[in-house]
Amino acid sequence: MENRLTETQLTQVVAEVERLSNLQKAQLDSAEVKEILQELNLPPELLDEALIQLQRRKALARQQQLNRLIAGGLAIVAVGAIAITGFYIQQSQQALDRISVQQNRITSVQDNGGNLTVISRQNNPEIFYRTTLKDAPLGKKLSISCDWIDPSGQVVKQNRYQTREIDKPIWNTQCRHQIGTAAATGNWQVKMFLENRAIGSKSFQVQ
Repeated sequence: MENRLTETQLTQVVAEVERLSNLQKAQLDSAEVKEILQELNLPPELLDEALIQLQRRKALARQQQLNRLIAGGLAIVAVGAIAITGFYIQQSQQALDRISVQQNRITSVQDNGGNLTVISRQNNPEIFYRTTLKDAPLGKKLSISCDWIDPSGQVVKQNRYQTREIDKPIWNTQCRHQIGTAAATGNWQVKMFLENRAIGSKSFQVQ
């Protein structure tokens, strides 16, 4: 079967043959290289070792280039992961910052819907600081703490707890403290904190 070439193919073939011819002319055989080494007063017996070293350097250069590509790819992945993590942390913090107190009250164990302003210490009453939060983030658990502060400004009781998973944006939570018969009389205060951010407080009188 006769092979026929177009003009374009013929031009390409001629160019390739010329390239191979030039490459062949540029290459020296082992004997010619040894002659050149002798003329330069260099030991020709080291030719094979020199060729091996050249191959090793080429392989090392290729490996280093590959390592740089891998390192660059890993760096891009790491930067992306950091950016995504930072984004989610920022979103989470913004969700926490939106939480505020809609309503807060001081009650006894039996909540009648009112707000106690005066507490008698005679019967060691347990009182509750009941708080309704708004804009609570769904699917999250909140870290809550309450400080019960006596008239001297001393924190005499601290509650720390984590809510169960939030399932509605209006969320009721509470802290409790038992006022003993030896409790100081005067103006008391309870403060609620969300992730160390003060979100609500209430004052009451102990008699």
